[in-house]
Amino acid sequence: MTMTDPNPFPCGRISRRHMFQQSFGALMGGAIGSMWAEDGKLNARLPGEKKADAVIFLFMCGGVSHIDTFDPKGNKYAGKLIDVIGFGDNRAEMKRPVIPCLRTFKNYGQSGTPVSDWFPNVGGVIDDIAVVRSMWCQEGNHFPAVIETQTGHRGRAFDNPSFGSWISYALGSGNKNLPTFVNVGRPSSPVQLTGGYLGAAYAATPFQAGPVPIPNLKPPASSNAAERDQQMEALAQLNREFRERHELNTDIAARVGSYELAARMQLSAPGIVDLSKEPQHVLDLYGIGEKPTDEFGRQLLMARRLVENGVRFVQICHAGGGNGSWDAHGDMKTHEPLCRAVDKPIAGLIRDLKQRGMLQRTLVVFTSEFGRSPWSQNTTGRDHNPKGYSAWLAGGGIKGGTVHGATDEFGYKAVENPHYYSDLHATILKQMGLDHKKMQFRALGRNFHLVEEGYGPIEQIIA
Repeated sequence: MTMTDPNPFPCGRISRRHMFQQSFGALMGGAIGSMWAEDGKLNARLPGEKKADAVIFLFMCGGVSHIDTFDPKGNKYAGKLIDVIGFGDNRAEMKRPVIPCLRTFKNYGQSGTPVSDWFPNVGGVIDDIAVVRSMWCQEGNHFPAVIETQTGHRGRAFDNPSFGSWISYALGSGNKNLPTFVNVGRPSSPVQLTGGYLGAAYAATPFQAGPVPIPNLKPPASSNAAERDQQMEALAQLNREFRERHELNTDIAARVGSYELAARMQLSAPGIVDLSKEPQHVLDLYGIGEKPTDEFGRQLLMARRLVENGVRFVQICHAGGGNGSWDAHGDMKTHEPLCRAVDKPIAGLIRDLKQRGMLQRTLVVFTSEFGRSPWSQNTTGRDHNPKGYSAWLAGGGIKGGTVHGATDEFGYKAVENPHYYSDLHATILKQMGLDHKKMQFRALGRNFHLVEEGYGPIEQIIA
């Protein structure tokens, strides 16, 4: 599905140029291009109690090797040729030699789930995690694969909203002083930020870990509260007069809303993103202050503080930009520092949420745009593999200590209970109390869906 035609109607599709305008707005200044939704506009609630109030979505940019992390295969077939089909623009059949896995796996927890020595800390919380070893997608190149896994649809257009935007649209705000959808870290694609045809109001607000988490949010030292109140009232009056004279433009409305949100965030957000008030034992839990884990640890601790204060969807993009640093074509050893950087913080996040009684209401998801192949490109690295890979979920009503699905003996294809990425989307939606069949948006005379017909929740991992 490709939608690139400009459309001036509020419920219509947006052009690629329009999308870039959205994304640029989201990236400029604190909260520009994104605002809170007072109430969700979708009547998609499932009957009964929802299991999760928020999602922390850990997206590893570039393609994590499932074979070397959560799907052990041994080295029985190392050096042997297997029949494969090329990916991306190369769909030719070929034979490739299987390269050995140099990792050791250990059975963790009461469940005895095997995890590689690259993730010992995650192994320590594996009884809270459900590993899905049979994920698959269509696209074998990074850019279209990110679009597919983020939006549930194939194609190179940016018109489709990201998953976080759908959550924002459906559920609305949990805190009117904070965005509904936040992105932390550098994404691999603008699609991870855009609200697509849902509109600019549902795009991600970018946060960063560090001394200035939200750019341009702090008011000038020369201003005081009374002056800022006067300025906001004057601006509100101008906006009211403009709306009376002109048909309301959705982009203008989003921009106005974003500035109004920024004003409220000046009061609430600084305290939320200030990690200095956290006790030392919590900082230690996330690996903050340690060289390999400090940055990612800060991002995850910020994510916990955000969901604690009502943010619905926090997306963490790790090692993003370009193809993403998890793209290990040359040597699988490039995974090692990346695993060290995320292993302790991820385990710390799960432990912290659990200690606070938040894990049962917070869904943590770990995934990538695809996995890695059993073979290499004449190196010690691994190629892209959309045909079979792993993702995992924790908290939010998920059955921990579970392993579901399987790839073949090489780790090439999902062969047992295969799940397309739409199944993962549907699972998250169900835990958030949303019916994926009703997650639709009407534009240009047709209904656009997040989850296409034929896909649904992975019931085997739901408690």
